[in-house]
Amino acid sequence: MKKTIYILSVTAAILLVSSCRNNDDFTESIFDTTIPDVDVNAATGPFDLWLYNNFVVPYNLEIQYKFNLPASKLEYQLTPADYNKSQLLAYFIKYLFYDVYTKYAGEEFMKKYGPRIIHFIGSSAYSPTTGTEELGYASAGVKITLIKVNEMRMWSPTSPYTATDIDDLNEHQFHTMHHEFSHILHQTKSYPVTFGQITPGDYDGRDWQKRDSVLSHSLGFITQYGSSASYEDFVETLSCAITNNDCRWMYAIIDACANGGVKEGDKERVYELIDSLDIEGLDDPAKPWNNFTIKKETAVDSETGEESERFVPDFHERDSKVHAEKTVTYSVEKKFTSFRDYLDNWVEIDKSSSTGGINAILKKIDIATEWYTDRWGLHLFELRKEVKKRQSEVNDFVKDNVTIYELQ
Repeated sequence: MKKTIYILSVTAAILLVSSCRNNDDFTESIFDTTIPDVDVNAATGPFDLWLYNNFVVPYNLEIQYKFNLPASKLEYQLTPADYNKSQLLAYFIKYLFYDVYTKYAGEEFMKKYGPRIIHFIGSSAYSPTTGTEELGYASAGVKITLIKVNEMRMWSPTSPYTATDIDDLNEHQFHTMHHEFSHILHQTKSYPVTFGQITPGDYDGRDWQKRDSVLSHSLGFITQYGSSASYEDFVETLSCAITNNDCRWMYAIIDACANGGVKEGDKERVYELIDSLDIEGLDDPAKPWNNFTIKKETAVDSETGEESERFVPDFHERDSKVHAEKTVTYSVEKKFTSFRDYLDNWVEIDKSSSTGGINAILKKIDIATEWYTDRWGLHLFELRKEVKKRQSEVNDFVKDNVTIYELQ
C-alpha cells in the first residue's frame, strides 16, 4: 500500500512540475531570502556585526552563541555559553580553523563545504544512558554543536595562555570541530572501504566506553571512541592527527607497541610517523615519553581463576579498566629513560598474520592521509604543522587582533 502511494505521488509530482514548466514562468520566491540586517543598537550589536562580517558574509555561517533550546539535545541539562568566552572562541574558530583550511584549500573550500551553523553550549553534556561525556555533535552535515565553552579560560595580558590552555581548547572544542568537519567531508566524498577492513572484528558500538587507552591503542585505534565504528575511527584518525599534542601521540604509540609487538619494518615507519607529526625531543630526557616504566598487569577472575596478562605503561596505569570481579596486580617489567631504547631494543617483532596495535594505526594513517590528498588536495601533516604554529603564537594573536565587546 505504501509503495503504491509513493509511486503515484512521484508520478503526480512529475506531471505537475512538467505542467508548470510548459505553461508558467518562474516568479520571485514568496519567502524572504534576504539576509537580515544586524541590529547594531542591540546589547550585543558590536559582536553581532563582527560575526556578520567574518562568518555570515564570507561563509554563510551563523555562530549561535545565544542559548537555542530547540536546537539543543533535550535529554541533557545544559546551560548557555558565557558571552565573553563565546567571543574569544569565535575568534579562535576563525584563526585556528577557517583560516587554516582557507590557506591550504583556497577561498571557496570552506564556503562550499563548511558547516552552516556552529552552536555554543556552556556546560558539559553527559549521556543519561551510558554515563559518557559528549564533547560535541553534528546535525546532517549542517550544524556543529560545541560543548563546555564556559570551561575556557579567558585570556588577559597578565595571564596569557599556556600549553595547558591550548590542550584544553583542543580537547574540548577543536578536536570536535575537526572530527565533525571530517564527517562532512567523508559524507561528501566517501573514504576507502579498505580502512574499515584493517580491524573489522574489533569495533564495538555498544561497549566501546568500557575499553581503556591501553586496550584501544593495542587493538589499533587512536581513541576509545574510534573503536565504536569504522566511520568514527576514520574521523578520529584525522582529527587526532591535527589536534593531538605531542605527548598524546607518543603515549598512544608506546601503548600500541607494548602488546603484540610490531611487524617487520614498522619500527622505521614509527620514526617516520613521529617526524611527520613534527614531534621533537626523542633525545630530550625531560620529555615524559623518555621516562616511563612498563608494568605487567595480571588480572585474575575471582570466580573462574582465569588469568590474563598485558603490558601497561605507568602513565596509563590509573586509566586501566578491568572488571570488578577481577583481582589486579602490577609488577615492574622495565624502566626506560629513552623512547629509542624502548622501541629499538624492548619491543619485539611480531611475525603473526594478525593486524592490530601500531601496525593497524600506521595503515589507517596511510589511508586517511592519501584520501585527504587525493580527494581534497589537502596534506594532513601540513595542516597539523600550521595549527601547531598558530597555537604557539596564540598570545600574540589575541593581543593584536581580539576585541572583547562588553554588553551595551
